[in-house]
Amino acid sequence: MSRANPTRWSGGGLLVILSASLAGCGDPMARQGWVSLYDGKSLTGFKARHPEAANTWQSAAAVEVDPADAKKLVSTAGEGVLVNGPAGRTTDIRTVREFGDCEAHVEFVVSQGSNSGVYFKGEYEIQILDSFGKEKVTFGDCGGIYARWVNDQNVEGHAPRENASRPPGKWQEFDVVFRAPRFDVGGRKIENARFISVRHNGVLIHENVSLNGPTRGSLTGQERPTGPIMLQGDHGPVAFRNLRIKPSCPTGS
Repeated sequence: MSRANPTRWSGGGLLVILSASLAGCGDPMARQGWVSLYDGKSLTGFKARHPEAANTWQSAAAVEVDPADAKKLVSTAGEGVLVNGPAGRTTDIRTVREFGDCEAHVEFVVSQGSNSGVYFKGEYEIQILDSFGKEKVTFGDCGGIYARWVNDQNVEGHAPRENASRPPGKWQEFDVVFRAPRFDVGGRKIENARFISVRHNGVLIHENVSLNGPTRGSLTGQERPTGPIMLQGDHGPVAFRNLRIKPSCPTGS
């Protein structure tokens, strides 16, 4: 779930000179294919959304639901898993590097009733939630593309086609193909951002979803050719692993 954030966007300023060609095509790392966002042992490559806030993200070898309290996660010391701290609530983090068009693979686990999210370009959220067993799902359930916040209300959220959630404590996966918004030489948006496809645990839950603007709780509320991947850490216990992204060359419609 996302915090309220009045949505404002513009292609203006220096963004005018950042054309869609900067979405990854000219980057040597893009030509190499998949890039790991998390080195398994540190926050290298990430920075806190709110630098003034306590940042308790840490590495672990494994996590599981706390046998004494299903609403918590407990971790085993080591490397490979990124956990949002012993309290299960800390600041959001975002990648230092920015991306445009991309494919992404995200593995995550939550405790009972917990809530998180992955923001593409820091602006467009795919919801993470304990939605296991729920018959009717909405944009606020796991895999949903979260709503925008306009005139003090949620608008334009996209529910997943079906509920593919696993039980709390079980690792889950998102596989996403994302296309960044396009801008003309004057900085005017000429094409919306789109989730070309989103798969949750192998199940296709979204296809060719156009987004009129940033979703609720976004990093800046502004649309631009590139942006970071942001992980929500302040809504409940969550852990991530195998965070990979493949920047892709912009293509035509």
